[in-house]
Amino acid sequence: MPDDRPVTLAAVTGAHGVGGEVRLKLLGEGLEALRAHASFNNNTLTLEKLRDDGKGGAIARFEGVADRTAAEALRGTALTVPRAALPPLAEGEFYHSDLLGLPVFTSAGEPVGQVHAVENFGATDIIEIERADGALFMVPLTTAAVPEWNEDRLVIDVAYAP
Repeated sequence: MPDDRPVTLAAVTGAHGVGGEVRLKLLGEGLEALRAHASFNNNTLTLEKLRDDGKGGAIARFEGVADRTAAEALRGTALTVPRAALPPLAEGEFYHSDLLGLPVFTSAGEPVGQVHAVENFGATDIIEIERADGALFMVPLTTAAVPEWNEDRLVIDVAYAP
């Protein structure tokens, strides 16, 4: 896995008030994971202030963003850090971003497509796979459905292939 690959931790959803603050949708491990970084997007956004919004998101102020117009211009901006800036993982742990783009094969060796997204709707992580024809399908990230994966490929049990 390239250590400079950008990993998205949050996204700006819009302005908050008139003083240049922005609302953030948190995509990582929450507010504390975001707070661990002083800058984002190759040091183009420097964090000045960050607080919980009480709704599962956050309110942030970035250096040089002084008013609502400047804050609103950031709407839709993904806040990224290099993969190398993330904390090291324990054995068996992984970041969802490590799976994105991996080629997918069946346990019989047939190519299926590539990992398009990783979702979690409450029970377990779900891998969304995009086939060559653009069709999407989902597979639970369990050892029965995904018997193996590494930094080069992900293997799904042939029973889960479309």
